[in-house]
Amino acid sequence: MSDEKIHPNVARVTQAAKDAGLEIEVRKFPEGTKTAQDAADAIGVTVGQIVKSLVFGVDDEIVMALVSGVNQLDEKKLAAAAGGAKCKRVDADAVREATGYAIGGVPPFGHATQLRVFVDPDLLQYDEVWAAAGTWNDNFGAAPTDIVRVAGGVVTDLKRA
Repeated sequence: MSDEKIHPNVARVTQAAKDAGLEIEVRKFPEGTKTAQDAADAIGVTVGQIVKSLVFGVDDEIVMALVSGVNQLDEKKLAAAAGGAKCKRVDADAVREATGYAIGGVPPFGHATQLRVFVDPDLLQYDEVWAAAGTWNDNFGAAPTDIVRVAGGVVTDLKRA
């Protein structure tokens, strides 16, 4: 990043990566990267290379799904992967409380609480994927296997057919 002040959320994500042995370079995209398509357009990659960090409630547990930007999450598959019965979206306050980040900038790791993370295998077909780095306009690229490792993710089918 440039000499401008680093956002505290970005510093937290960068430190979490570093603590796990992964050096990431965060890039700021002033036009914003709130949606997978916005991110792909800004970064110059395919939508499939964008990591959507989705937070859901499975029964009474908050979990995260890392999904390729081209895929829709199948909530029943996520519930099954987490060993639960019901899966539902959680509100913005619950997302912020569980992760420490606002919707649109939730990274795949470096969360406020320990979350179980489930990963769409379609992300693994790319050499590099891009994920939010704590804000709606900061992102980083990394090998998907590194993101899975640092997030402590379980790779499992999550894609809606």
